[in-house]
Amino acid sequence: MSSMFKPKDWKQHARRALSATEIVAGLARLDGWKLTGDGADVAIEKTFSFANYFETIAFVNALAFIAHTQDHHPDLSVHYNRCVVRFNTHDVGGISATDFECATQADALLATA
Repeated sequence: MSSMFKPKDWKQHARRALSATEIVAGLARLDGWKLTGDGADVAIEKTFSFANYFETIAFVNALAFIAHTQDHHPDLSVHYNRCVVRFNTHDVGGISATDFECATQADALLATA
């Protein structure tokens, strides 16, 4: 299994909500991701566009694999030619480093396509 998809043992990695400064810095390192929501509903979000439904679902299935291996599951809004991906960390009531790690892996799916 690729190290990019190696599951983490979250018992060994304490998660915490990131500060506003850390979130802004994280977003600056990602292409096309934005901050949405507020309070406990705050998240990072990106819309991925595709040529057709088949490509959209292929992306969703690949992202589901990543989510499973990372034990960190995004909210998805799936449409014919696009998928809106939204990450936040419910157990910290905000955005954690895990959200940025998973967003990077979602982007990598298309970078290798």
